[in-house]
Amino acid sequence: MKKAKKRLNAPRSSTRAAKAAIKNVPPEDRYFNRELSWLAFNERVLEEARNPHYPLLERLRFLSISASNLDEFFMVRVAGLKAHQALGIENRSADGRTPAQQLAAITEAADTLATREHEVWDELRAALAQSGVCVVGDEPLDEAAEAWLYQHFRNQIFPLLTPQAIDSSHPFPFIPNRGFSLVFELRRGRAASIYELVMLPAALPRFIRIPGEDARYIALETLIRRNIDYLFPKHELLRGGAFRIIRDSDIEVEEEAEDLVRYFRTAIKRRRRGRVVRLELEPEMPEALVEIVVDGLDAANAIVSETRGLLGMADLSCIVEEDRPDLKFPAFDPRFPERVREYGGDCFAAIRAKDFLVHHPYESFEVVVEFVQQAAADPDVVAIKQTLYRAGKQSRIIRALIDAAEAGKSVTAVIELKARFEEEQNIEWASALERAGVQVVYGFIDWKTHAKVSMVVRREEKGYRTYCHFGTGNYHPVTARIYTDLSYFTADAKISRDVAKLFNYITGYLEPRNLRQLVISPHGMRTSLLALIDAEIAAARADKPCGIWAKMNSLVDPQIIDKLYEASCAGVPIDLVVRGICCLRPGVPGMSEKIYVKSIVGRFLEHARLWCFANGHELPHPEARVYISSADWMPRNFDRRIEYMLPIENPTVHAQILDQVMLANLLDNEQSWRLKADGTYDRLEPKAGHEFNLHHYFMRNVSLSGRGQALKKGRRVPKLRFQRGR
Repeated sequence: MKKAKKRLNAPRSSTRAAKAAIKNVPPEDRYFNRELSWLAFNERVLEEARNPHYPLLERLRFLSISASNLDEFFMVRVAGLKAHQALGIENRSADGRTPAQQLAAITEAADTLATREHEVWDELRAALAQSGVCVVGDEPLDEAAEAWLYQHFRNQIFPLLTPQAIDSSHPFPFIPNRGFSLVFELRRGRAASIYELVMLPAALPRFIRIPGEDARYIALETLIRRNIDYLFPKHELLRGGAFRIIRDSDIEVEEEAEDLVRYFRTAIKRRRRGRVVRLELEPEMPEALVEIVVDGLDAANAIVSETRGLLGMADLSCIVEEDRPDLKFPAFDPRFPERVREYGGDCFAAIRAKDFLVHHPYESFEVVVEFVQQAAADPDVVAIKQTLYRAGKQSRIIRALIDAAEAGKSVTAVIELKARFEEEQNIEWASALERAGVQVVYGFIDWKTHAKVSMVVRREEKGYRTYCHFGTGNYHPVTARIYTDLSYFTADAKISRDVAKLFNYITGYLEPRNLRQLVISPHGMRTSLLALIDAEIAAARADKPCGIWAKMNSLVDPQIIDKLYEASCAGVPIDLVVRGICCLRPGVPGMSEKIYVKSIVGRFLEHARLWCFANGHELPHPEARVYISSADWMPRNFDRRIEYMLPIENPTVHAQILDQVMLANLLDNEQSWRLKADGTYDRLEPKAGHEFNLHHYFMRNVSLSGRGQALKKGRRVPKLRFQRGR
């Protein structure tokens, strides 16, 4: 790094020289590993479970989210690396590691993370017990509780259990993904030992609430063990243990898969039987039982982890549902955009009057639902087109599209079957939509349609007018209450024509030409971003104001990262809010010293993608270039997905995004973590009297573009100011 540092420190070096110098920096010094960066993000999620300012059940929720995240990481990312290793594929990561090297590092980091999860659970379990929410173990209970548990086991659990002997005539049973099982060595009298396996039925809740005023829960496996004599009468328990498995759950689409629906129905079944990637064992499980389990699961190549205690902590989420408002965040009801109310709830009239932005979850997702419902009910609406990536299990939007089709309107729904872990639900929605007469399109075989866009064509006095909605998040009513996202409504004619071309591309493979506003991937988004960064580099070299502010979920793409390094070397100040994976190394002298990266983790999941470029002015400025997007800065978003980036030109919406949303993200110092050059994150510690909480700010203040006449009522939005203090 020393030689590279000398070259990179040359003031205002030429673009070619800067590029060459950056390329000379070894990959391991230029990028963080993608997988380890994700694990670092999950560590930040876990830290929220330790946040003393959060109510206890909310802290428990973060613990369950951390555990669930880790499960999915193994099901997809680790499974992919394991597959490469098994096939002898030595594709190196951007930071130069082989699959084997990555797996070794992941195993160590994941074990450390799992250990910390158990430490947090020990802390929370004790604190919850003091607050009247208890998870009981093997200890004796009062007579009434013992009697209830015994009867509950006999009547509600025992009929669902199927003990299976493990011997030469009884092969080891199939255990599904995330399956939790107990294994026992038993003996009856002087007979030889027998081995029995009991799978926890997926239909039963993992934690059972014991009736009573106090909230007492017992884990299903604990209750089974307390009734081992009833389950195995006249048998002596010699040894026992518990284990849980994670299977490869990724689905790869083959090019020759002509019927995507049939392919995914089959693939989902195959996924349930994927190879075992991770085997979690209870502490001090006898070696003989471990060998039986490993052999039976064919898990010799799996990552085997011995936990400190509780297995499957993702299941703690059911305890979070306990009715204890005092142990949860105060209830928050999102506002309905006042601009729409001023037009009597008529979304089309409000959009016709002026573009506006809705900021979820602070402003209700209901406005998006009503936009589609009004389109379905309006006799002047002739056509609706919409992309659907994740829509949830109970979707009023799907119902509205069905109603529209049944009313004789032309309705097109682009259903993405490759939305991970939503494939089965999306197949069901597709079938329901097709039965109603909706034209259902599955998009591309190789690419996911990840753009969140809808358009409504309406017959009006001066001809047909198209109304558009762009989302940075999904059309999902549940996640819209906990994810921070942006919804942009417009009837701009140029944008409408671009959106029509986008849908024609998805439905008919008609590559869009002469787009006026939209930029889409995989055709040109990376190139456009590189050009925007180049413009800031040119401004810096010409001693003009410059700067980049951007917010996203992940930053992985090496070309974009190298260009940001080049911009830093040219003197461009860059402020990035990257919630999750970040492979860029900030603050490296001579390479990225002008780049500042932070991650925000809090009550709501930061999900919106928005990018701001100074355009020859000091940020923030009305002439800055501002974009919203469905894409993160990752190779998959640029090369293998249908995504959009949209410039925001409406002055009020522009000001809301730049002067309010982006600035608030940069100013937050209560939920923010700063990424350092060595890959570690430090939680920001605000000075007394200078605290700023992003989520609290937006929960208290109306938005700029959706506030309507709120200013006349004295509801002014505080002016935010940002000064780079580093």
